[in-house]
Amino acid sequence: MSGGENGAARYGTGAALIGGGSGGIGAAIAETLARAGSDVVLTYYRNADAAERAAGRVQAAGRRAHIAQLDLADAAAAVALAADTASRFGALHTVVYAAGPYIDMRHIACIEPDLFQRTVGTDLFGCYHLLHAALPHLRATKGTAVALGTPAVRRYARKDVLSSAPKAAVEQIVKGIAAEEGRYGVRANCVGVGVITDGMYHALKASGDFDERFFEATRQAVALGRLGSAQDVADAVAFLLSDRAGYITGQTLMVDGGYAI
Repeated sequence: MSGGENGAARYGTGAALIGGGSGGIGAAIAETLARAGSDVVLTYYRNADAAERAAGRVQAAGRRAHIAQLDLADAAAAVALAADTASRFGALHTVVYAAGPYIDMRHIACIEPDLFQRTVGTDLFGCYHLLHAALPHLRATKGTAVALGTPAVRRYARKDVLSSAPKAAVEQIVKGIAAEEGRYGVRANCVGVGVITDGMYHALKASGDFDERFFEATRQAVALGRLGSAQDVADAVAFLLSDRAGYITGQTLMVDGGYAI
């Protein structure tokens, strides 16, 4: 990919595939990439209406959008969607893993083994299936991959093991892709997402897992003294996916306001 001012030059030809594009962060990433000149394919699991709204934001930015229902536990379905994206748009230049299960905030002693296995497996294998399915297409385009992670892999937050454990493994998958696929021109990075006021935030607040004491403690723990937004994350992801980050691979960029310092 060569540098340039227009969006197409920054991301190459074809489309970006965003796993979890119906979520708050995924939708923000989709719109940000569209504004930079990329067509987008967004996946959803259950919430088709949210996916349609996210696709509308892409189209409002002047780019083509396609939505697809995808169970990321189904490796064959991920392979089929990656191939369909490349066929439908001419190429697949970017893949983003922005999906993940609802996370129960519990102490380790209170987590039953089946809940641990189910939650960790959903996140870890979902990421692996999506990125693995995209690799042949990324080789063809010298494309890029980003997976969302968490700063809790650097600074552990109590009751967050159901998020931090699979995300630690996700980081290793991404590092492995960066190390092994760099010879084909493929780059791969992670973005560690701090506490933001979008996406799963609302569900955790409604459930009582996040209360005002938690938010105040988080603000005090964050160097910038505030919570982040989906757009903060989307801007970082868009940068890492663009050719402006063409010599960055195998890294994790923390978008956490300084929590993990």
